[in-house]
Amino acid sequence: MAALLGGVLAMPAPAAAAPKCGPPGGPAPTAAPWALNRLDPAAAWRVTKGQGITVAVIDSGVSPAHPLLRGRVLTGEDFNQLAKLDGQCDLVGHGTLIAGIIAGKEGTGAPFTGIAPEARILPVRVLADNQKAFDESIPAEIGKAIRWAVDHDADVINLSLVTLDDPALRAAVDYALGKGVILVAAAGNRQENQQDQPAYPAAYPGVIAVAGVDENGGHVGSSVTGDYVDIAAPGLNIVGPAPQGAGYLAEPNGGTSFATGYVSGVAALVRAAHPDISPKDVAFRLTRTADNPPDGHNALVGYGVVNPYRAVTSLLGTRSDPPLGAMPAPAPHTDPLAWQRTVAIWAAAVGAVLAGVLLALRPILVRGRRRGWRPGRRTAPQDA
Repeated sequence: MAALLGGVLAMPAPAAAAPKCGPPGGPAPTAAPWALNRLDPAAAWRVTKGQGITVAVIDSGVSPAHPLLRGRVLTGEDFNQLAKLDGQCDLVGHGTLIAGIIAGKEGTGAPFTGIAPEARILPVRVLADNQKAFDESIPAEIGKAIRWAVDHDADVINLSLVTLDDPALRAAVDYALGKGVILVAAAGNRQENQQDQPAYPAAYPGVIAVAGVDENGGHVGSSVTGDYVDIAAPGLNIVGPAPQGAGYLAEPNGGTSFATGYVSGVAALVRAAHPDISPKDVAFRLTRTADNPPDGHNALVGYGVVNPYRAVTSLLGTRSDPPLGAMPAPAPHTDPLAWQRTVAIWAAAVGAVLAGVLLALRPILVRGRRRGWRPGRRTAPQDA
């Protein structure tokens, strides 16, 4: 079974207790990465920054020591022989970088934040490295990790990995969707001289499958294509936090793994802003508010590049259905001067009646004054 690195699960732990795992990385970027400028998540932060949302990263682990992630990484689980480290050891940096893309904090002094900077990361370690693993147990282990994340209150599960179809994995996906958990997965990266093949769990119904785009919005050549692709996000020339220290890792070749992190961050914003809608409705909201390609949908980028602001704020629906995620209808307006208005209306009506009576009596009164208010007398008829 082929599996490509994905995510890790973790719960808040003191930074001092974090193991020194993985590479330290290089200097912080001096300008905001192009992906942040392209997606502009800050436009949606006026509504929500993802507070209260837990995103499980099922991957190579998430190290919690980096300033971007300090205090954001929960105690997770390890399905790959590092159980005592609770998913908080990332030997290769893949899971930590993706966690930073999703929920990197503001105010660290570097021009870098996550898409949902107030979300929490639940790390689940299932892979030892970021290479393909040919182990028949991998899909089932990923399935166990999904179930574990669901049972530990994940709202969104990021799956920056690919593997083959497996009954246990499919059942775990159905379990998560049945519990109302949003699943976001990499569409996969094409290998040299290899035809595109459906990637799992991305190709399962209900999972949001993510492709990669470059700085110009074009499809990244290594990003797998297919009808199951739902949406796209930045997947080339990526930068993010390193697992050890305060450094940053650069991923010039990118991949759909990193694009998946961006979409998971937006899914966290949508879940925070619209907590009562289903995973299916979240997927509908993400795809229908994306920056669509000219043909509306294609096998390269699905419905287009994810748009955080529109995904959070747009009202979706039809003339007969209420808008999806719409704010509740306002309470009926009460008029504090209603009784005065009623009295005024009745007074006007009575005044109009009295005015009509007076107009009708006016000729009678005039004639009465002329006669000195004496009764009139009939004139006797004269003979012809």
